[in-house]
Amino acid sequence: MVAAVGAFFQELVQVGIYKRSQGRVTRQVTFAALAVVVTLGMWRLHIVMNTWRVVNTMPGIQYWMPGLLLLALFWVAYRVVNLPAFADFLIAVEAEMNKVSWPTRTELFRASMVVLFTIFFLAIVLATFDFGWRILFTKVLRIF
Repeated sequence: MVAAVGAFFQELVQVGIYKRSQGRVTRQVTFAALAVVVTLGMWRLHIVMNTWRVVNTMPGIQYWMPGLLLLALFWVAYRVVNLPAFADFLIAVEAEMNKVSWPTRTELFRASMVVLFTIFFLAIVLATFDFGWRILFTKVLRIF
């Protein structure tokens, strides 16, 4: 366990990219998603820090603290997508996504219409059953 944590921190200080030419798109999209989450978190931290009393005694802390954390977490996100185990997973994901046969626009439209029709049909059926049970319980059995 300690060796795994040590290996993780050792990986964080490296600069190289693991298997540079493989899984580039998936790694870039994953990094972008992590960057958006980190950015929103630091923006929220900035907003929360504006309500603290410490902000009045230490001017500028609500800007530089989230900023430094933002840079550090960007680096962690960049390194995480290049960890060998995670990078191999992302490479495998991209390889599998390349095997998918995507539907054409016409097929997608037809399948969407089938799904929408089925949902509306089932909604009508369930509403009819609900109405029937309500009448049974209120008018016939006088339970509610």
